[in-house]
Amino acid sequence: MRNKVYFISDLHLGARYIADAQAHEKRVVAWLESIRDHASALYLLGDILDYWYEYRYVVPKGHVRFLGALARLVDAGVKVYWFLGNHDIWLFSYMQSEIGIEVVDGSRVVELSGKRFFLEHGDGVGHKSAGFRFIRALFRNRLAQKLFSAVHPRWTVPFAFAWSSSSRNGYGGNADIEACVQRHLVHLREFAESYPGEIDYFVFGHLHCIVDERLARGSQFVVLGDGISHFSYCEFDGRELKFGSY
Repeated sequence: MRNKVYFISDLHLGARYIADAQAHEKRVVAWLESIRDHASALYLLGDILDYWYEYRYVVPKGHVRFLGALARLVDAGVKVYWFLGNHDIWLFSYMQSEIGIEVVDGSRVVELSGKRFFLEHGDGVGHKSAGFRFIRALFRNRLAQKLFSAVHPRWTVPFAFAWSSSSRNGYGGNADIEACVQRHLVHLREFAESYPGEIDYFVFGHLHCIVDERLARGSQFVVLGDGISHFSYCEFDGRELKFGSY
């Protein structure tokens, strides 16, 4: 019976800092296969791929098993939504035209079994530094995208993966990473508490940590973890939202 909705984020498939990328992909694929007979919808809340740039006539190599598993879900009747993250920001039409996935840029409020969900990757709401706002705007600029696509992938792909690895390792240590995560959590909580509409669940990714708490306004505040160290997801059965691991 297809009565469950699933949420997952930050798989970072293809990341160069993952020791065995193929085993990582197979683990995710096994989970996708396990939910196929129960899922009515799957929400991918960003940074599913560590890097993706979609050219007009070619797409990056890799991720064949993963994309095939998503195609099997869609063919089975599961609705799949892919929210852009800050790593897979350059998804354009391929996922929609070839697989049938709906790509979402930004946040969305959806109603599921009478409950209202606010969904976002987590990098697009709350306080953002001036530098981050600049980079985010640049990455979404059409002219900048066209200029980037004019450079041969032999240069852009290694550059993108190197940037991803350097940003992950660019902190002074675990204490700095934790401090950054906690600051961002404060901003996300403030955003959720001040949101003007009635929301039952605020669901985010991005921060690579697991959070499940009740806000003062009564909403449930959730950060999904990741597919690198937590192997976590959330499942909604129409009554409650709960964490699972794969």
